[in-house]
Amino acid sequence: MTQITHNLASVRRRIVAAARHYGRNPDSIRLLAVSKKQPVSAICEAIGQEQKDFGESFVVEAIDKQSQIDARVTWHFIGKIQSNKARLVARHFDWVHSLDRIKIAHRLSRFRGAGKPLKVLIELNLSDDPSRAGVAPAELHDLAAEVRELPNLRLRGLMSMAPYSDDEQVQRAAFRRTRGLFDDLNADGFNLDCLSMGMSGDLEAAIAEGANWVRVGSDIFGARSSD
Repeated sequence: MTQITHNLASVRRRIVAAARHYGRNPDSIRLLAVSKKQPVSAICEAIGQEQKDFGESFVVEAIDKQSQIDARVTWHFIGKIQSNKARLVARHFDWVHSLDRIKIAHRLSRFRGAGKPLKVLIELNLSDDPSRAGVAPAELHDLAAEVRELPNLRLRGLMSMAPYSDDEQVQRAAFRRTRGLFDDLNADGFNLDCLSMGMSGDLEAAIAEGANWVRVGSDIFGARSSD
C-alpha cells in the first residue's frame, strides 16, 4: 500500500466518522483532493484509488498536469483568479471555488461561452483581514445576485476558511456563520446546494456545520514540494 493510498483511506474514514457523529449522510460529503504543487504521479496514485475531484490554485501548473492525465476527472480551481488568467480558468476547469469579484465573474462567463456552464462558488472573507481573499459578508448578496444572472456560470454555493485556530469551537463558529449566509441566500430563492468548507485540520468542524465539500491536501499528499 502506498502512502497516498493509506492517507486517502484515512481521510475517507474521518469523513465517514464525522458524518455519522453529527447525524449526516456520509455520501452527501465529497472529498476534493488539493493537488497544487504535487506531481502528476501523486495525482495518478489518487486516481487509482477512485479519487475523481482535484483542486488546483496555479493555472499554468494545472493545465500542464491536465495535459498529462488521461483519466476522466473533475478539476476545481481554488486559488485567487487573476484577470489575465480568467480565460484559462474558464476553459480548463469544471468548478471554481474562489469567486469574489464581479469583474472576474463577467470575464469567466464571457470566456466560458455557451454550452456547459462553469459551476462557481463565492468565496467569503469572514475575518475582515484584507490580506485574505473573499467577499465581505455585507457584500455577498449583491455579488450573488449579479453572478446568478450571468449566462455561462451556474452559482452553486459558498466557500470559506476558518480562522487559523486549533479550537474546534472557533472553527465551528466560522463555518456556522457561512451556513447562515448560505441559508439566507436560499431563503431569497438562490437555490444553492454546495458548501465548500473544511481542510485537513478542521474538516470535522466543517462537517458538523453542513459542509458537503471538504478540501484536503497535506493529509492526502503530504507536504507540498515548495514547503
